[in-house]
Amino acid sequence: MRFLSKALVDAGHSVDVISGPPYPHLDPRVRLIQLPSLDLFEHGLGSLRPHHLKSYTNIVEWLGKLTGGFAEPYAFGRRAARYLRQHGHNYDLIHDNQCLSYGMLDIQDMGLPLVTTIHHPITSDLRIALAAARNWRERLFIKRWHSFLNMQKKVVKRLHNIVTVSDCSRQDIARDFGLQPASISVVHNGICTEEFRPLPQVTRLPNRLMATCSADAPLKGARYLFRAYARLLETYPDLELLLISKLNPGGATEKLVRELGIEDRVQFVSGITTDEMAHYYAQATLAICPSVYEGFGLPAGEAMACGVPVVSSDGGALPEVVGDAGVLVPARDVDALVAAIDALLQDPKRRDELGAKAKKRIEDHFCWNVCAKQMTDYYYQVLANEDR
Repeated sequence: MRFLSKALVDAGHSVDVISGPPYPHLDPRVRLIQLPSLDLFEHGLGSLRPHHLKSYTNIVEWLGKLTGGFAEPYAFGRRAARYLRQHGHNYDLIHDNQCLSYGMLDIQDMGLPLVTTIHHPITSDLRIALAAARNWRERLFIKRWHSFLNMQKKVVKRLHNIVTVSDCSRQDIARDFGLQPASISVVHNGICTEEFRPLPQVTRLPNRLMATCSADAPLKGARYLFRAYARLLETYPDLELLLISKLNPGGATEKLVRELGIEDRVQFVSGITTDEMAHYYAQATLAICPSVYEGFGLPAGEAMACGVPVVSSDGGALPEVVGDAGVLVPARDVDALVAAIDALLQDPKRRDELGAKAKKRIEDHFCWNVCAKQMTDYYYQVLANEDR
């Protein structure tokens, strides 16, 4: 939202972002419309106060969290619809960033042109999480948390204008939500090449792997990277692994790195700025994207924009982003990941070639100037259809 809204403002449009907490960091020219919620993931169930009970939306949000569900999409949709009933006349078009709630149908029924981005179907996350669950209790919790999908599957069939970020996501959305692929348009996500860029003044290290992925999310494939790294240490004892992620104490990731004997070798970094992220990329020998599935693949694109050679899985849409400007390996294949990393660690010339090629690919196809123009063209198409 931050980069798309900035690119639209750069192109001369006026943009408001309507958001619940946690609120996004936006370009100062973009107005943030704050829709406060109970923010239960930050404040916990004990934050409920008597005056909150005056709102049906608050009650649903609190009960959802109490019972292990994720009611935020439903609750935000109701709050957004309430706001737009009063202020919708100020806008030419509303863009929903995968809320997919009943409130979005209310907005559409108001006669406001509505575009909905579905980055990828969360059904993919559900399948992968269930496959990684260790017992029936985990599976029960996972199913309960993903119960908002029942709403999304109903809503998506009634939406008029759906856009997604890759052809892979288009096919998966069509399959899982029962739509025709032709009814879904594709506009790629963009990469901010002003912030994600090479930093020639920073010395690139000869033995550092870097990855940006949620350590405890099975979808992101960190477990396969950890296993590959443990094996690579046998050949490269000085090899470092920097993971941009928060390590949850007592979680599955902490247990795995302990079992592999690499708990003192993996560096976890979180809560950093974009500038700090670009600095870490400038130091990295290789960037690794081990995801089982990506609807687009921002971590790969951001690393490529920084001129870092990338070794990526073929999970989801990653091949669309990486193309021939990186090394692709089969998702979940530790042997292939080890071999690809090993080959590039031994070939500095090949690393330099891939880094330069990666940067050019992002600039030509995935920078925000290109992607915002495509999105704007799509907006005008939607508005033209509304006028008929």
